[in-house]
Amino acid sequence: MKMGVLAVAVLVPSGVFSEAQELKKGNLVGTHVMTIKLEPGVTLEQFTAFYVDKAIPAAEKIWPGWRYYPVRRIRGEKADGFGLLIVIPSEAERDKYYNADGSPSEAGKAAIAKFQPTLDALTKLGSITADPYVDWLVYR
Repeated sequence: MKMGVLAVAVLVPSGVFSEAQELKKGNLVGTHVMTIKLEPGVTLEQFTAFYVDKAIPAAEKIWPGWRYYPVRRIRGEKADGFGLLIVIPSEAERDKYYNADGSPSEAGKAAIAKFQPTLDALTKLGSITADPYVDWLVYR
């Protein structure tokens, strides 16, 4: 089963962050588009539970200060989709881990290596195909 996933920037003003941090000038918000292919016998609920309860907390330990917000589309085209918003304190913080072209820096490679066991566990449930992402700089 394939499930399209899209993080829509329109969700930011609608209160996605109401229980979390406030967006501030200079924050970077990454919106990520992905496709999920579940392994046989795995439900979307199982995959999502692992992603939310295990993968996101592991990522937040490895990339300190970064916050991950899974979102689900409920209206519009491909209404059954899920997505991910990533809030990074600043562009400079993102640049510690990733080069301008999106490739990992040395620190990014080390962080990804630490995250690999979590990715390996996630791939037992399904796979995520990375599609283009967009980083948004918050102006105010």
